[in-house]
Amino acid sequence: MSKTVIGVFSREDSAKQAVESLRNSGFDTNEISIIARDRQRDTGGSIMADGGSLSSGVTTGGILGGLAGLAAGAGALAIPGIGPLIAAGPLAGVISGAATGGIAGGLIDWGLPSDRSDFYEGKVREGRILATVRTKDNKVEEAAQILRSHGATDVETH
Repeated sequence: MSKTVIGVFSREDSAKQAVESLRNSGFDTNEISIIARDRQRDTGGSIMADGGSLSSGVTTGGILGGLAGLAAGAGALAIPGIGPLIAAGPLAGVISGAATGGIAGGLIDWGLPSDRSDFYEGKVREGRILATVRTKDNKVEEAAQILRSHGATDVETH
């Protein structure tokens, strides 16, 4: 049975390092997904709580270019109420298929409770980077540990 490990990054470089560590630990690209606001197409901008900007802005070329192997499944999406997104990995397909439900709708499809799905969608709306690993039960702790070791917050398994 598969479970979803999810975490939130505030820095693009931390998300890249986490994905690299996941891949080096044997997680396949079809298990790893990344979702972030597309700063190249998002004119509204997002300011972090500490007053700084998100690593000078997440960009399609920046985050996806650094996530070798995931870029093949990458896409740009426009989600009502959230704006332009970049998404890579299997969750990108789920979200694009459930565009009216946005990120939360895709996460609910993956077994997250509605309140937690809304929470994570809100984090992306704030400008954070969402990483998910959908993997077998025996690998969820390793995935969660890797995400945390690279600075992910709000790491949960569902």
